[in-house]
Amino acid sequence: MDPLCNSSAVELTARLRDREVSCAEVMAAHLAHIDRINPQLNAIVSIAADQAMDVARAMDSRHPGRNNAPSLWGLPTAHKDLLNVRGMRTTFGSPLYANNIASADDLIVQRIRGAGAIAIGKTNTPEFGAGSQTFNPVFGATLNPYDPTRTCGGSSGGAASALAARMLPLADGSDLGGSLRNPAAFCNVLGLRPTAGRVPAYPAQNPWFDLGVQGPMARSVDDLALFLSALVGGDPRVPVALTDPGEAFFPVAPLEIKGTRVAVSLDLGGLPVDKEIRTCIDAVARQLEGLGAKVSADCPDLRDASHIFSVFRANSFRERFREFSVAQRSQLKDTIQWNLAAGEALTTADLDRAWAARRRLFDGVAEFFTRYDFLVAPTTQVLPFDVTQPWVTQIEGVAMRDYLEWMQSCARITVTGCPALSMPAGFSATGLPIGVQIVAPVRAEARLLGFAKALEAVTGHAHRLPPLITKDLS
Repeated sequence: MDPLCNSSAVELTARLRDREVSCAEVMAAHLAHIDRINPQLNAIVSIAADQAMDVARAMDSRHPGRNNAPSLWGLPTAHKDLLNVRGMRTTFGSPLYANNIASADDLIVQRIRGAGAIAIGKTNTPEFGAGSQTFNPVFGATLNPYDPTRTCGGSSGGAASALAARMLPLADGSDLGGSLRNPAAFCNVLGLRPTAGRVPAYPAQNPWFDLGVQGPMARSVDDLALFLSALVGGDPRVPVALTDPGEAFFPVAPLEIKGTRVAVSLDLGGLPVDKEIRTCIDAVARQLEGLGAKVSADCPDLRDASHIFSVFRANSFRERFREFSVAQRSQLKDTIQWNLAAGEALTTADLDRAWAARRRLFDGVAEFFTRYDFLVAPTTQVLPFDVTQPWVTQIEGVAMRDYLEWMQSCARITVTGCPALSMPAGFSATGLPIGVQIVAPVRAEARLLGFAKALEAVTGHAHRLPPLITKDLS
C-alpha cells in the first residue's frame, strides 16, 4: 500500500495545496490500492478510473495556488449509490435502476465536487438504502475489512468498508435509522449523523422530512470536521437548511473534558445489547472519568422512540414507493414490501399520535440536556454478523420481531433530532470493531466534534488497521 493511502485527508489536502504531491499521484496511488483490495471487499462499485485520472491531471494543470485551493482539493472520493452523480451509473442497489445514468448532481455531490474532491465511483448500499446490511441484487454484498466473513453494516456500508481499507480518505453517507453510524461502528471508522438541515439535501421528495439526513464519514475527527465544513450551509430550496458556515466546524479544537457532564447508557432504555459491547462502552465511561468528566448512568425517556420511528419510517416508504406499479413492487426485496405495506396501512390517527409522542419526546430530551452536555451509548447492539445473514434475529436471547428492531440503539436517537457521532471504541475478543455513539443537543455539532477529538486522543483505536491491509503492507 502506498503511504498516500494511509494519510489523513487533512494531511493530503495540505500536501496537495503546497504541491508537494500532485492530484494525479494521489489518484494513481488510490486507484492502484482499489485495484488490489476492492475485489476482496466489493465496497466501491461503478468505478470510473480513467475519468478520475483525467480530472486529476486537469486539476494539476490549473492549480489555483496554496491560498486559493478549495478545502478538498484533489482528494479521491466515492459517492453512495443512492446519490445522483452526473454521467455516472446510479442504481440505488435495485434492478429497476441497474442501467440508470444520472443527468445531474445531487446537492451534496455538487458541494463535494465544488470543494475540489474527485469522484472515483460509487459506494455500495443495500437496495434503496433499506437495512443495515449492505447487499443488493445488482452488485452483491460488501464485506467487512476486519473479517470478510462478516457484514460491514449499512446502509453506508460500502463507504465504511472503503474507508477502513484505505481505498478512500473521505466518503459521504446518509442516515435514517443508523446508516452512517452502524457501518462506522462495524468498520472502525467515524460517521456523523448531523442535525437535520446541517447538510441540506436536494432534491428531496419531502423537503420537511427530518429523519433522513446526509453526512460525512472519515477515519479521524479532524477529517470528519474537514469534510463537514465543505457540506454545510444554507440553500433556498431546502426549508430546513441551517446557515452556519464551514468555519464553524473546522478546524476543531479538543474540548476540555474536565467538568463536562456526561450521561452514559449501556442499553438506551432497556434494549438488549451484546455483553462485549456493554463492557466496551463501560470502559469508555471510565476513560472519560479519568479525564475528569462528571459521568452518571442516565438516559432520556425513549420509551416511545421505537414506535415513533417505525411510524414515520413506514410513512416515508409509502411516499417513496406509492407510485410504483404492481410489477415494479414485485421486484422490491421483501423487507421493503413489508415496510411499504405498513406505510399504506397507516391512518391519520396513527400519524397524529406519533407526532404527539414525538413532541413529548422532544421536550424530555431538551430537559435532559439541561442536566448533561453529552450522552454516551453503544452505536450498535450487536457485533458485525455473518454476511450471509440478512438481518439479526436475536440479541442476548431476545428475539427480534422484524428487520429494524436490532438497530434501535441508533433509531431511538434518530427521532430525538440530535446530532450523533459514532467513533471507534475498541474491539471484541475476536478482533471485531465496536463503536461508541456520542449524542449532543440539537445543532451542537461543533461541541460534539470537540468532545470526540478529546476522547480520540486517549483511545487510538482508529489507527488499528484491518488484517487485510496489514497483510498488504507485508
